[in-house]
Amino acid sequence: MRSPVSRESAKAGLPPGTLVHVGTPRSEKVRITVFGYDEKDFNERETRAEDCADALKKRAVTWINVDGIHDVAIVEKVGTLFGLHPLTLEDIASTHQRPKMEDFDNYFYFVLRMPYFQRRGGRIHAEQISIVLMKNAVVSFQEREGDVFDPIRERIRRNKGRIRKCGADYLAYALMDAIVDNGFAILETLGERTESLENNVLKEPDPAVVREIHALKRELILLRKAIWPLREVLANLSRDDSPLISKSTALYLRDVYDHTIQVVETVETFRDTVSGLLDVYLSVVSNRMNEVMRVLTVIATLFIPLTFLAGIWGMNFEFMPELEWKFAYPVVLGIMILIAATMLIFFRRKKWL
Repeated sequence: MRSPVSRESAKAGLPPGTLVHVGTPRSEKVRITVFGYDEKDFNERETRAEDCADALKKRAVTWINVDGIHDVAIVEKVGTLFGLHPLTLEDIASTHQRPKMEDFDNYFYFVLRMPYFQRRGGRIHAEQISIVLMKNAVVSFQEREGDVFDPIRERIRRNKGRIRKCGADYLAYALMDAIVDNGFAILETLGERTESLENNVLKEPDPAVVREIHALKRELILLRKAIWPLREVLANLSRDDSPLISKSTALYLRDVYDHTIQVVETVETFRDTVSGLLDVYLSVVSNRMNEVMRVLTVIATLFIPLTFLAGIWGMNFEFMPELEWKFAYPVVLGIMILIAATMLIFFRRKKWL
């Protein structure tokens, strides 16, 4: 994976506002969908970039979603139709942005990070989602097709909840809420992996467990980076007196802010737990090594007197009465066994074993 610095180097020397896609190269076709709705009716369709502006005239609220920002020509067309600032378009095409909010004259621009589990490997990745909130419309830009907004689409189609009774600001809130709530689902999976790691560390502490611990730490850091900056965005937005945000929607934004606090606190708890698992692993490995060394030491200690006795009877003196004694060999073996048993009993009483 290329670092943010190396990705940003693609824009080196270009003037501000130059539209260059900075992110994972993609070849799939850009897909633009339009949801137009009011309290009584709604319409859903795919459209071209040139026809996006016409959709604003047909319904009270319009949601235009662009799947794919690698085609900067389409991004530029959509941005021009809605009067977006060149710096906004530049940020939309740069996929390494930190979550933030920018207030322009006639719209809010939000950058969010949507964490998700990648199909291959099951690891967490984060996709940038840009949201433009205008008076009667929301325009969202995604890196690829596929997101966590399907429940919102179903609520619009079935006219469930408040969404078709409220304005574009409520739709923007719903999109943010879906991203934050998805963090809880991810945390549930990470919690299960953490519990499994705890069991593996205690039962089978092998190098594979260490690799999994480090991978889990990286994923928790990625989730924290995606959610942590969103707190400041939501806090500022809920206190903003802009006419684009109604007082009723500001209350819901405060609720999302509380959810972000919960996600971040849970992430911090998991990070502490996972960091502790590495210490537990090292402690378990050290204890097992001590047990092995203790057993080896006991065995060596047991053989010290036996070797001493064998050394005595192995000396080739001419006048050794035991050499010609019929029961000398079994007696010597019995003495060795008796000494070993006595030492084992002594070690156990001393709690060395």
